[in-house]
Amino acid sequence: MTVLLEIAYRGSAYHGWQVQSGTKLPTVQGELQKAAEKLIGGSVSITGCSRTDTGVHAKQYFCTLSAERINIPCAVIPYALGSLLPDDIAVLEARACDEDFHPRYSCREKEYVYVFYDSPRRDPLLADRAWWVMQRLDEEKMSEAAKKVLGTHDFSAFCASGATVDDKTRTVYSCCVERDGHMVKMTIRGNGFLYNMVRIIAGTLADVSRGKIGVEDIPAIIESKDRKLAGQTAPPGGLYLERVIY
Repeated sequence: MTVLLEIAYRGSAYHGWQVQSGTKLPTVQGELQKAAEKLIGGSVSITGCSRTDTGVHAKQYFCTLSAERINIPCAVIPYALGSLLPDDIAVLEARACDEDFHPRYSCREKEYVYVFYDSPRRDPLLADRAWWVMQRLDEEKMSEAAKKVLGTHDFSAFCASGATVDDKTRTVYSCCVERDGHMVKMTIRGNGFLYNMVRIIAGTLADVSRGKIGVEDIPAIIESKDRKLAGQTAPPGGLYLERVIY
């Protein structure tokens, strides 16, 4: 039997979503697997919709839970699993799905939010939840630069080394920057993202704000496919997987 779980988590305490073979590092998948096996009383298989990095958060994440037999009604699973999980992982919903459904390959779009906090004073309540930058960001310049990444491109220049995919062509449907007080948010939606791609775009927009990269430079950076020409990789704590669309 296969059940689709919708979950949310704060990633600060975890080395990403995926269990890393040969290590005992805490991961979200590992915690979920331990809780599910305890609840069901047998081995389970858990497959996620994305490989979030160390320290990255998710407001909406989907994974499948498969086991030979699940004798618990789907409506009860969120509460039953929730009682066994750490406080920073929550199961929001559970529903039966087809055996051939794959949470990663069946996904059509993903939306991420990156959060900047541009205040001269550090806010301890935002530690590992936003990128604290002491200088005020120019959200208008960042917005103009964000428009330059729209469309279908080879995003090699915005991909960290270590990526295992050969085809680095992705489509970005929307990318915008908005301010609310000292909080600046970049929201980006696309059909998929490369390793560290969203964090590199966020870091590049920050470098545009600081005058290190010009708005007009973005198309040439994309065309170059050269990671060295793009901006820094923004810290993981400001990144949230906001929405997954099937």
